[in-house]
Amino acid sequence: MGRAGPQVDIAIPVHNEEGDLEESIRRLHGYLSSALPFSFRITVADNASTDRTWSIARSLQRELSDVVAVHLDEKGRGRALHRVWAHSDAAVLAYMDVDLSTDLAAVLPLVAPLVSGHSDMAIGTRLAHGSRVVRGAKREVISRCYNLLLHTTLAAGFSDAQCGFKAIRADRARALLPLVKDTGWFFDTELLFLAERAGMRIHEVPVDWVDDPDSRVDIVTTAVADLRGVARLVRGLVTGSLPLTTLLESTSAEQAVQARPGLVSQLARFSVVGVVSTVAYVLLYLTLRPGIPAQGANALALLATAVANTAVNRRVTFGIRSPRAHLRHQLQGIAVFGVGLVLTGGALAALHHFAPEAGRGLEIAVLVTAGAAATAVRFVLFRSWVFPGASRPTATVLPSLPRSPR
Repeated sequence: MGRAGPQVDIAIPVHNEEGDLEESIRRLHGYLSSALPFSFRITVADNASTDRTWSIARSLQRELSDVVAVHLDEKGRGRALHRVWAHSDAAVLAYMDVDLSTDLAAVLPLVAPLVSGHSDMAIGTRLAHGSRVVRGAKREVISRCYNLLLHTTLAAGFSDAQCGFKAIRADRARALLPLVKDTGWFFDTELLFLAERAGMRIHEVPVDWVDDPDSRVDIVTTAVADLRGVARLVRGLVTGSLPLTTLLESTSAEQAVQARPGLVSQLARFSVVGVVSTVAYVLLYLTLRPGIPAQGANALALLATAVANTAVNRRVTFGIRSPRAHLRHQLQGIAVFGVGLVLTGGALAALHHFAPEAGRGLEIAVLVTAGAAATAVRFVLFRSWVFPGASRPTATVLPSLPRSPR
């Protein structure tokens, strides 16, 4: 191009959008020209349109500065984004849907953390507190079920994978794009999943979003393709075929990383927290026991200490300080508490069956022994299920990208 690229490149994938394309691009260009403090480019990526979309895109390119048109012979939103992002010379790469369902006021909050170097990737979310969304009940239910599926099957920490409003630093994209296999609607979900697995920092922006009543997205076909994509990633996790090692190596070559505590350190910290929790549990049990039966005192003491134990281990043992997913971690911690309750409750029941006259001392000895077994199980579940990213590196605050006035 003969000059340095813009700070932000916003791709607009389109297929047969002759009715909306011109109005949307003019509106977006006008807004960015007046409200975005960074240099920008709008790239219209035509996905094998058969109507006048391509001719309109070329006309806009000739008329408007900072608008570029790219044509692809094959359909696929993921294919279009891969093509545009792989060849862009911008520092930050973004995309949004041509219907501009997301309020444009969210553009600056989306790209600013990436330009500053605070985050690696940013996504718009319609499911966070502060978002205002207007759409039908059918799409609302489908969206929430899909994101719940991602959370339960892939342990995803991001809240909204499907919102057509995302951005990523170009250097991070260069590391991720070769590993993304999907070329359709699942492309950005897969990209987001890999970014999270690589320990990249993901910034979420609550958005105002209005559903496009004329959307031609085939919900059933898209849902089936998404489910296949999820199944492929789950299979990759189970079989170990996902290129996570390659991904970590490639990203660590471009960014400074700070490893969370290793296995030995985690065991040491977990043990210290466990000793303190056990002491607190025993004291609470002895306090409650005179007034209620042994099983009730055991359950209450275990529940109270389990909540505190999860919170402390989350921060101290596994090095997770972000408030994101804190509630989910606590709920999973309570599920793990259930395993401990079964072990300690079963041991207590066995004691009272074989030794009905057992005193407090013997009860405490049995509970502490069963609690030790429960602690080992808890550590394994914490590391593999509750905090699955604990053995992966996390990105530090990254250096700022260079800024240049428009």
